[in-house]
Amino acid sequence: MSGLPRISGKECLKAFTKSGFILKRQEGSHMIIRKENPFVQLVIPDHKELDRGTLRAIIRQSGLTIEEFKSLL
Repeated sequence: MSGLPRISGKECLKAFTKSGFILKRQEGSHMIIRKENPFVQLVIPDHKELDRGTLRAIIRQSGLTIEEFKSLL
């Protein structure tokens, strides 16, 4: 069992903004967020429900653990 919640792209964006990321731009259905120190840039699909594999990959790229991410929700 993955332990990842079923969330939308907007809910994912909200959680990452609490962690210090800012929305740089949106191209179509993809939101590009960035954190300057250390530099990390992520692409979040603006979908009603993110696949768990996609969410896991985004969390891994951000440098957060799954537990840290879930605490931001």
